[in-house]
Amino acid sequence: MASIKATYDDQGYVVVPSLVEPTDFHLLQDACEDVINRTRLGNWTHRRTVGKQFPPFNNDNPDSWGVQHVMHPDLGSSAEVFKKWYTSDALAKAICDLLECKEQDLQMELFNLLINPESHSFALRWHRDDIRENATEEEERQSLGKWNNGVQWNTALYEDACLFIVPGSHKTPRSPGQRALSSTQEPPENPLDMPGAVRLTLKPGETVFYNSNILHCATYDCTAKRATLHATMGDSRRGADRARNILQHGLIWMKEDRFKTGLDDRGVAMLDQLLSLQKRVEESGKPVGFSLEG
Repeated sequence: MASIKATYDDQGYVVVPSLVEPTDFHLLQDACEDVINRTRLGNWTHRRTVGKQFPPFNNDNPDSWGVQHVMHPDLGSSAEVFKKWYTSDALAKAICDLLECKEQDLQMELFNLLINPESHSFALRWHRDDIRENATEEEERQSLGKWNNGVQWNTALYEDACLFIVPGSHKTPRSPGQRALSSTQEPPENPLDMPGAVRLTLKPGETVFYNSNILHCATYDCTAKRATLHATMGDSRRGADRARNILQHGLIWMKEDRFKTGLDDRGVAMLDQLLSLQKRVEESGKPVGFSLEG
């Protein structure tokens, strides 16, 4: 895995094949179909709604571009499929290599699903996940310097060409041209107008790991079937810098005993690290807040 670590550090992302076992691939597809259907029917309200890019999400639009909290026990057997994959050997090894940590350091975080909207094609604006668009160059530099404590990834179950990124932008503040196209809350007319931007196309079964403060955006085509596993995991040794970005999604349900049921030893250890983070934040008395607006 040394080569993927080098690429990840240099470019801010790396594509890795075959992190889903062949025996699990159709199980994950079926679980996705289940939770997508529940969301479309209005039976699962934890969703990302068209017209709203960042949390808190609302129900102002009936169309969805994501399903939140797919490990939630209320999703029954589908949640068990997602829990098993999130704590799998292949993922744990890859993330330990990327973060240069040991398995006991891994912190459970987010697991959501990115899907195609039913009737509204649209784009998300250019952004970094935990740095606001109006940050000064110095604020941006300081924030980028400490954002090495976790990793985000997309695993495609169908071909996925939605994600656009600027390689290397996880290490440097925006250029004037990049700042001009990312200082607005409006989506881009053409994402490739962004200086340095490339489009990533994932084949079924491929995973892109990326630093979530890399400059990125995405397009959502309502005519293209999409079910992409979208998750994050952290390194618990690196403090609470990720707390806002993770806890803003509302993970109180992970405290429930029924969620821990069915997790293997690795999953329980990951969860305990998250619960420790939640406790530290609660004891601080400071509101979690939200990373971005819009």
